[in-house]
Amino acid sequence: MSGWIHKLWKSKVSSSAQREQEAKGTNISSVSSMSPSPSSTLPRSASSSSSLGITPPKPPQSAMSSLLRWSRKYDVLVCHSSVHGDIQEAVRLVSFLEASPRSLRCFLMQRDSCPGGAISTELCQAVQDSHLRALLITPDFLQDDWCTYMMHQVLAEGPMSNRIIPLIQNLSHSEYPQELKFYFYIDLGRNPDRGYNRVSTAVLKYLKELAKNEKTLDGQHGHL
Repeated sequence: MSGWIHKLWKSKVSSSAQREQEAKGTNISSVSSMSPSPSSTLPRSASSSSSLGITPPKPPQSAMSSLLRWSRKYDVLVCHSSVHGDIQEAVRLVSFLEASPRSLRCFLMQRDSCPGGAISTELCQAVQDSHLRALLITPDFLQDDWCTYMMHQVLAEGPMSNRIIPLIQNLSHSEYPQELKFYFYIDLGRNPDRGYNRVSTAVLKYLKELAKNEKTLDGQHGHL
């Protein structure tokens, strides 16, 4: 009789232990299902942000790739007389500006104008298509009617704008055009290479300002 009671008590203890073990397993699995997975604790990727309708910030525009820069065909127009020496100087300047790493886009009348086109139309279009206008002012420039016409066209757009770069060569200060007296000029006669670098610096500074303005406009549109 006592043996039978002992077996019954042992069976109850075993069943109770089994139920307790199953309960523990259930609690562990429920906690696991509620805990975040390692991947869910990582920052959201750009793709997940896009799926939630969040637009990731744009990288800053560089001076050379801004849309405002590419809104015009040329970075700088170089105006010069048709005298051989002035043409050679203009070609040297343009070669410097277009070479790497500057890689600026330049307009030269004898190279970039359309064959058969009217000179006045070509010049006016070139002014419209260029961000900056470099005037290679020499004694021959002052005697060239088309150069005078071009200078007046450039000034007509903005007499006090920062888009005109006067360059002088073989010209005294007293011969400098009165129309440009409010502009500082670059004297290529003293040190041409240094003068070319100053032209390049002026153009790149202007393009950086364009990129800065574009970034500001993008920020304003983003808040609308």
